[in-house]
Amino acid sequence: MKKTIITVVGKDTVGIIAKVCTYLANNRVNILDISQTIVQEYFNMMMIADLSAAEKPFDTIADELAQIGEEIGVIVKCQREEIFDSMHRI
Repeated sequence: MKKTIITVVGKDTVGIIAKVCTYLANNRVNILDISQTIVQEYFNMMMIADLSAAEKPFDTIADELAQIGEEIGVIVKCQREEIFDSMHRI
């Protein structure tokens, strides 16, 4: 399994979850776990996703998700699970 951590942060607007999840579904990325909160008017979502079935490489998916984030006014970041774990172990 090729897990990645996807975070989405920004001002809350209609359609954030729909845009991100539609992109993932269209690219055969399986969402394993998802958590989202809204604090006042700020949206925060974290997902653990499996890229094993994706036809595009990780870097392309990360870049395209970042572009979608720019289009809808949020920041979307993707990190490979092993890098995420290493960064948070320190």
